Order: sequence, then C-alpha cells, then structure tokens
Amino acid sequence: MLKQIPEYLKDWRLHGIVLLIVLLAESIGPFSFEVGAGMILILPMIYAFILGVAAVFTPVIKEKQFKHSEILTTALIGLLVAKVSLNIGPALSMIVQVGPAILLQEIGNLGTVLLGLPLALLLGVKREAIGMTFSIAREGSLAIINDKFGFNSPETRGVFSIYLFGSIFGAVFFGLTASFLATFTPLNPLALAMASGVGSASMMAASSGSLSAVYPEMAAEIQSLASASMILSVATGFFVSIFIALPLAEKMYNLFTSRKSNKEVETNEQTEEKKEANQ
Repeated sequence: MLKQIPEYLKDWRLHGIVLLIVLLAESIGPFSFEVGAGMILILPMIYAFILGVAAVFTPVIKEKQFKHSEILTTALIGLLVAKVSLNIGPALSMIVQVGPAILLQEIGNLGTVLLGLPLALLLGVKREAIGMTFSIAREGSLAIINDKFGFNSPETRGVFSIYLFGSIFGAVFFGLTASFLATFTPLNPLALAMASGVGSASMMAASSGSLSAVYPEMAAEIQSLASASMILSVATGFFVSIFIALPLAEKMYNLFTSRKSNKEVETNEQTEEKKEANQ
C-alpha cells in the first residue's frame, strides 16, 4: 500500500520542517506598528518565508526536498484557486446589481501594467516584469501565474516578489495615500472608500482606517463600502487579470523587447560599418 503513495507525500523530513515553520510563525502572530497615518502589518506569512529561506542554508534541506516542495506547492496553489472561486461565486449577484461601475474600477487597475511594466523594463527587469506588473499581486495572481507559466518561471518569481513586498509595504502606501487624498483633494470620501477595495484585506483596512480617522462621522459608511468593494474586486479582478491584464502585459513586453533588440542590432551594424570604413 505504501508503495502506491507518491514519494513526495512520504517525505516526512519536508512535512516536518513545514509544520515546524508554520507553528513558529503562528506562535509569533501578526505584528503591527504605525508610520504616520499608515500602518505596517507584519503577517505570520512573512516569518514563514524568512524561516523557510533560512532552512535552505541548513543541512536539513537537500535536493530531494527542493523537488518535492515544487510539486506540493503547485498542488496547493490549486487549492488556492478553489478558495478564490468560493469568494467569487457569492459575489456574482452583487456584481450584477452594482453594474458597470465596479468593472470600470477594476479596469482602472490596469495602471499597474501601463505604468509599471515600462518602468520595470527600464530598470533592467526581464520576464519577471510580467508577473510583477499585471496586477497588485495578491493570492489570485499567484494562482494565475503559476498555472500558466509554472512554478520555476521568471514570471512566478516576479509575482512572488511583489506579493511579499506588497504584504509588508502595501498597507503603508494605501494608508498614507488615502489620508493625503482625503485631506488635500476635494474627492468624495465615499469614492475613496470604494477605491480602497483593490482586492487586499490589509490594504483595504489601512486605507479605510485612514479615511475613517479623517471623516469619523462617516466611518460606518466608509467601512461598509470599502469591504463591499474589496469583495467585488476579488471577483472581477480574477477575470480582468486573466482576460485583459495578463495578455496586455505579455504583448507590451514582447513589443518593448523586440524594439530594443532591433535597436541593438542596428547599433551593432552601424558599429561594424564604421570599423570597416576606418580600415
């Protein structure tokens, strides 16, 4: 019977290390501290990531554990897709009631592609830029990229890097931005509350918390709209990422890199011609 069990499921060393890391991370719990009007929230996931990286440099982790962890991670991301789907289903009726406004809000998030991808390429980032810029890189984005490109792809490395960066600094950015817009612009606080729901619970909480501090008399409405917007963004964002944002990011990457390659070829040809002329 045991012979029929896949080797990666019998890797008790890997399972034991993962269990120990999870227990340590959960025992520490979340940690937060304020930065101006924003707040930095350190989740147990960050501790788990650091402990996992540290474990790689110990003799406990061998090449076999690397191979088995890749298989298990791919399988577990399938469960993540199922979890995201469970959140999307109940929100479909709400999406129909809200109408096109929420869809237009989600399409506005394409700014991550239109602005972020060219900047990433200017900074010298390669195909990682696709994973880094096609969304704000939350859980659903991890599932989409891993399913299309595979766990060891540069696109997956890109989306994981932004996922971790956003988990640490995203809430701070949203909290400070919401506070600034509420204080120095004439934008309606309820519109800002709707904009808080980009699909991340921590970012939404930081943004709506800052807005509630500026407009305490509207705190209940702000929290309600922000929460509803977040649920809808998770649902609509999944489809926008698959059918619009990711294809757009790939096409833009191919367009920019092909132009760069053509310029390099032209430059090399001109250099060769000058050398021949000088000879």
